[in-house]
Amino acid sequence: MLILGIESSCDETGVALYNTDAGGRLVGHALHSQIIMHQAYGGVVPELASRDHIRRTVPLLRKVLADSGCSLGEINAIAYTQGPGLAGALLVGAAFAEGLAASLGIPTIPVHHLEGHLLSPLLSRNPPRFPFVALLISGGHSQLMCVTGVGEYQLLGDTLDDAAGEAFDKTGKLLGLPYPGGAALSDLAERGCSEALRFPRPMLHSGDLNFSFSGLKTAVLTKVRELGPMDEQQRADIARGFQEAIVEVLVKKSLSAVQECRLKQLVVAGGVGANRELRRQLDAQAVKKGISVFYPEFEFCTDNGAMIALAGALRFQRATSIKPAGAFAVRPRWPLAELTP
Repeated sequence: MLILGIESSCDETGVALYNTDAGGRLVGHALHSQIIMHQAYGGVVPELASRDHIRRTVPLLRKVLADSGCSLGEINAIAYTQGPGLAGALLVGAAFAEGLAASLGIPTIPVHHLEGHLLSPLLSRNPPRFPFVALLISGGHSQLMCVTGVGEYQLLGDTLDDAAGEAFDKTGKLLGLPYPGGAALSDLAERGCSEALRFPRPMLHSGDLNFSFSGLKTAVLTKVRELGPMDEQQRADIARGFQEAIVEVLVKKSLSAVQECRLKQLVVAGGVGANRELRRQLDAQAVKKGISVFYPEFEFCTDNGAMIALAGALRFQRATSIKPAGAFAVRPRWPLAELTP
């Protein structure tokens, strides 16, 4: 069974084909990032994002079909991101998927964007097995979930204000780094001195599994104002101190969640999951506790069509009823906890 996946929730257009036969495999995928277009504005411009999705979706679909040697007639269902995300951007992907599915006479599978991220490590060569604890760190979300199966998610901890990804991007902007600030900040931190600055570790000893990174961002702002004009080393030291603070909190709370759930597997998913220092620290600490950590491949940490195709395929295989193409709605705000198996 061949599932087409379409992702258009924000500033990446992703298209992928996933074959459920013989244990499942990704047949092909293509991605276009709008980063360069939005850099001039210092962040995502929703109207520009929506228009670019319109321009990119068809060429990407043609590329995936050509590269995989498949045809439209072989597709059995179309999965697309229904939410959360930017309303206009979501509408582009949803309308395209529903229209194409109606023309082909096949069903559609609306997918939760965060479920796609959460399940993306299953695309890896060494995938985890259910059950596991998931650290979901994507955009405005920093959550810990106990995952016992597809759609079976228990929220263990959530962000109370700024998520890790937001804090990275906002701090990057404070340091004068180009959009997206998070990735540039991580690169800058590699040149910083670990002993130069120590920022607070928000809620490190709170006794729960929640996160809060707004205060950390404010601490960085205070230091930036205190220093005034900075040289490159000072900027690198701030980036290093900031990253170390976030990583320490994420590592401690993630491993605590695994132990509280009495499990041995931790999945890390979402854009911040590509952070090299986070991976180094998690791997080192997990080994000491006998915990296995799983990450998506770097190409699947960002938004992509492959994770949507996979999530759609897993949902389609378990569906008791199939949604025919036609009427649809997008959900810009959609808590992951609302999902059911």
